Amino acid sequence: MSNQLLKENPIAVFDSGMGGISVLRELLKVMPNEDFVFYGDSANAPYGTKTREQVRALTFQHAKNFFEQGCKALVVACNTATTAAVRDLRLMYPDIPIVGIEPAVKPAVLSKENPTVLVLATPMTIKGEKLHRLIAKYDDQANIIPLACPGLMDFVERGDIDSDELEKYLQNLLSIYRQKNIDAIVLGCTHYPFVAKKISEVMGNNVAIFDGGAGTAREAKRRLQVKGLLNPRTEKGKVYFENSSSDPKMIELEKTLCKMKFDDIELNK
Repeated sequence: MSNQLLKENPIAVFDSGMGGISVLRELLKVMPNEDFVFYGDSANAPYGTKTREQVRALTFQHAKNFFEQGCKALVVACNTATTAAVRDLRLMYPDIPIVGIEPAVKPAVLSKENPTVLVLATPMTIKGEKLHRLIAKYDDQANIIPLACPGLMDFVERGDIDSDELEKYLQNLLSIYRQKNIDAIVLGCTHYPFVAKKISEVMGNNVAIFDGGAGTAREAKRRLQVKGLLNPRTEKGKVYFENSSSDPKMIELEKTLCKMKFDDIELNK
């Protein structure tokens, strides 16, 4: 298929569930004229507690399906799947732009001199080599504390982003870090921007919160541009929402989260 025809094809955005909607929102800001297919694998969520091999197998299968459907690029909007599979996916599909997500450790570290930075992520991301390599690059400039958050993404999967139960979970998870003079928090899972308001309430408004979604969106646009695959049309594109769960409410939740506003919490990009 020629590049001219490919330009009109959609971009696939994939996550283990609802979290990737936070990245989709950033993609819509930088490429509003593109068509997107968002696929949430809620039936197999959470990925963060699965083995690396399980996550790789799921991610490879989803990528194969997207490309067979004609998607011109893939954004893996899941830190866990990025860690487990993106490097090999690029080797398997060298001609297709494939973008993963990286926790916003660098901007958090550079936000002030010698900050103390708390990195929140799923258990698998915390254990993964990729995050440890990233932290090692900046550990001479900051005190970086990785913290596994088992179960936090489940709140977003249920559409629960503002309950007393969520606040209790965060209080139990974060209370000891309130005494450690945390300067910045990195949201190392794409689900977490949806609970950023609650995290800020627990930790205090003086703690800066960083999210990597905007950087991922800019990188996706850059890779499409390099390949000559940006859609030239000027009108707004369409978003097609899909989910592996048989529950029809999951599609509605995807749409609701996509329309949500973050006006009440400052997310640093």
